[in-house]
Amino acid sequence: MKKQMLLVTLALSLSVQAGAALPEKVADTPLKPLAQQTQAAIWASRFLSRYHYKAVPLDDAMSEKIFDRYFKSLDGEKLFFVQADVDQFGAARSRLDDAINNENLSVPFAIYNLYQQRFNERFGYARELLKTKFDFAADESYQYDREKAEWPKNEAEMRELWRKRIKNDWLRLKLAGKDDKAIRDTLDKRYDNYMGRSRKLNNEDVFQIFMNAYTMSIEPHTNYLGPRASENFDIAMRLSLEGIGCVLQTRDEYTVVREVVPGSPAGLSGKIKVGDRIVGVGQGESGALTEVLGWRIDDVVAQIRGAKDSTVRLDVLPAEAGVDGKHTVIALVRKKISMEEQSAKKSILEVRDGTAKRRVGVISLPTFYQDFEARRKGERDFKSATRDVARLLGELKKEKVDNVLIDLRNNGGGSLSEAVELTGLFIDKGPVVQQRNAEGKVEIESDNNAGLAWDGPVGVLINRGSASASEIFAAAIQDYGRGLIIGEASFGKGTVQTLVNLDRFAQGDKAPRLGELKMTVAQFFRINGGTTQLRGVTPDIKLPAMADGDSFGESSYDNALPWTSIKPAVYITAGELKEIVPMLDKRHEARVAKDKDFQYLQEDIALAKKIRKENLISLNETVRRKERDTQEARSKLREARLLANAVPSGDDPVKIADPKEALNHALSAKPASGKVAARVAAVKGAARTDDGLQADERGLAAELDAEKAAKNAKDVLLNEAVHILADEVGLLKTDTRLASRVLPYAVDVGK
Repeated sequence: MKKQMLLVTLALSLSVQAGAALPEKVADTPLKPLAQQTQAAIWASRFLSRYHYKAVPLDDAMSEKIFDRYFKSLDGEKLFFVQADVDQFGAARSRLDDAINNENLSVPFAIYNLYQQRFNERFGYARELLKTKFDFAADESYQYDREKAEWPKNEAEMRELWRKRIKNDWLRLKLAGKDDKAIRDTLDKRYDNYMGRSRKLNNEDVFQIFMNAYTMSIEPHTNYLGPRASENFDIAMRLSLEGIGCVLQTRDEYTVVREVVPGSPAGLSGKIKVGDRIVGVGQGESGALTEVLGWRIDDVVAQIRGAKDSTVRLDVLPAEAGVDGKHTVIALVRKKISMEEQSAKKSILEVRDGTAKRRVGVISLPTFYQDFEARRKGERDFKSATRDVARLLGELKKEKVDNVLIDLRNNGGGSLSEAVELTGLFIDKGPVVQQRNAEGKVEIESDNNAGLAWDGPVGVLINRGSASASEIFAAAIQDYGRGLIIGEASFGKGTVQTLVNLDRFAQGDKAPRLGELKMTVAQFFRINGGTTQLRGVTPDIKLPAMADGDSFGESSYDNALPWTSIKPAVYITAGELKEIVPMLDKRHEARVAKDKDFQYLQEDIALAKKIRKENLISLNETVRRKERDTQEARSKLREARLLANAVPSGDDPVKIADPKEALNHALSAKPASGKVAARVAAVKGAARTDDGLQADERGLAAELDAEKAAKNAKDVLLNEAVHILADEVGLLKTDTRLASRVLPYAVDVGK
């Protein structure tokens, strides 16, 4: 089975004789390339220059692109290198092709080592600045997005840039009520942690950054995956791994349990809790414990993962214990862990339509996943997005929903075959997507299974983060006239990738792992002949665009493939929506004009666009306090109105006009009013004032509570999409002629 991917990806032979200029200074502990990395680079270049959809020779012109992208990958915000640092490697600009072909990657690694040195110098300077005093009465500002800025000309310009950056960090904490000592301690620890994490990068990380500078110079969606990245990619596709069932994160130097997966070995043991710190790992029932304090999180995870039914022992410092507290050694047997958080999920939302109640089933699909290996082996219950959605549709049928919404927001893609098979759940038979390879040959991927899993009305909710496989599905549903596409224009990725395992070319007795190449091999086209490349899928009913199209999406790449078209496939439409869309759009516009939540969202989007465009933040305390006070007053007014409308089950609506009175009423609601309490938490969490802290600087419990509150906050766009589908149900039930045009598949139209 082909492992074809449609993902948005989330990285010399120059010798002294060739005239390569080396920097005067390098990092104290310079990293060097490994022999297998030079092998991986040469084999990757051979595939990319011959078999890529946009095959480009590895020559001097490509070298210049790699050079610029490599520096951008290391220092995209122009915060570490000065112009002289870039210039001293000028001789390498047109010779990185020789570096790869001659299997000598010394110069790319020398560039990285200089970056590491500059990184340490900048944060060392930042820590020195913490000993000084800042003038917050001065009228100056800080440019926080420097992607399009020039390299600082010299050290003086760089130091001024960092002075403003540190001043901004300090001011954020000051506005949050921290005193000078607390601010100094917080920032000193933060910068020290940055330096510590940077020191943990290894030659595999550096090689991957360099190789991705090469691959992405060809086109945006071709990537090199090192051995560990390749393993994580496979886990993400099959949504399973073999381990103990803990989600981990780094806090200070500790590996901390952030979540325990229910039903996993860790969960069933009852011995591991959120907040526990793993300080040692041992293999088997008697293997020596290896201390992992200060390790990279992926290195710790690699120790804990292992073969199914094998034993791993953890040296755990309980959450409630102090640093000198008593440790506990816990033995667990590894099992297959399903990543259910990324699986398809359903819910049912109800909407009042006069005296009627419309029930809309919502299926959220985060990715188009499939366990390729399990399917290849013929396992009956292999993990699959389509199989999960089919099961959920069956459940929604039994629960008698009137309409179904497939939520593909921020679904970056996945398996091509899953996109085709998922479409087949909603059409009888027919083509779904066309592929054109580098030779111009066009193949059509079709649904060949008769029958539908759902023959009623359907909608698809998309946003700018909906890409690739999501766009194939949405485009097919739209081209067949099978359902409504709602949201904002999608990402615009119209290319197909395949995985090339470079390990088979490894040389040597021990056969080192070389990693994988995710390479673009084809472009996909809609069955109407157009492509989603660059333009994405245009929704039938548009909702406010949350993303910045200039910085996110296919059109933001400087080397994206152009939009084009081919001959349409032969297909028969399943419905006709031209008549109903204007009717639904009219109702949508009338409703959102009265919806305060929707208006607030539009205000927030407009404000975010304004801030992005200005790209400056004041460093004057008086100005910032005024901005903060304005924002807090705005948030409190919203909070009061939302809380006043949060009515407990069985209670009467609260009719309060004054926002302050509404807020007091909601906050003093009786404990039994569970829905009010939940709404209070959700609104407060969603509107949290900037505390100047980073996630790992807050208490774990507080951070998890805030995330839960934000997750439970009202989803304005989802609610409006559900209302649109409820409107559709009402129109179809009252107009049988319209229903027969929109839903010719359905057997119960108008009932």
